[in-house]
Amino acid sequence: MDVAWEDFGWERLADGVGRRRLPVWDATTALVVGEDRALLYDTGATLREGAAIRAQAQALMGGRRVTHVALSHPHFDHVLGTAAFSGTEVYGAVGVDTVLTGGRDALRGDAVRHGVAEADAVEATDVLVVPHHLVCGEWTLELGGRQVLLANVGPGHSGHDLAVLVPGSREVVLCGDLVEESGDPQAGSDAVPSQWPAALDRLLELGGEDALYVPGHGAVVGAGFVRAQRDELARRFGVS
Repeated sequence: MDVAWEDFGWERLADGVGRRRLPVWDATTALVVGEDRALLYDTGATLREGAAIRAQAQALMGGRRVTHVALSHPHFDHVLGTAAFSGTEVYGAVGVDTVLTGGRDALRGDAVRHGVAEADAVEATDVLVVPHHLVCGEWTLELGGRQVLLANVGPGHSGHDLAVLVPGSREVVLCGDLVEESGDPQAGSDAVPSQWPAALDRLLELGGEDALYVPGHGAVVGAGFVRAQRDELARRFGVS
């Protein structure tokens, strides 16, 4: 399946695979389309943004709906739009359910501090969706004619980082905020700096030298960029 992704404001990465850099925080949302199912990776910072992503995804797929959602990590700009995707199967790294269930107030406060209108933050956290399926190691999803691999490669940027490998003539690795291109990687209070370089090593093992690596923020990069960021993080945090 292939469409003119750019006509919808998305960037084509491979046949049936594309992503959009969302406004304000430059967070990535990505779509992987199979014959009869589709996976969305991250859902935006508000319900309004999630609804806009849903409408664009359906337009890209000729009216079909997203059937699966994978959340890269439990930060507001990646998860607060999930309730816009009712009826989907939602996946996250093991433990992310506990963070989201017990951390609604913190998530709401973080969103407001970063510029989300308080009413929007309240609305989104009131209906916050906790993943139905928790990935401990790796989980293969069948989307109809294609498979994708969900991999719990963290902790690193957060305590619960989930990447997605999309096989193809050139692999695509959806990295979440383990990799950032548009600015220095951000290490908040829930980051695990001592294990972040190892998480990037696992990403490189997943994709290999020729894959496209899609950061949580910024332009698509290659393995060399990921390796350089891994080495800089190791130096920054004193990790071998």
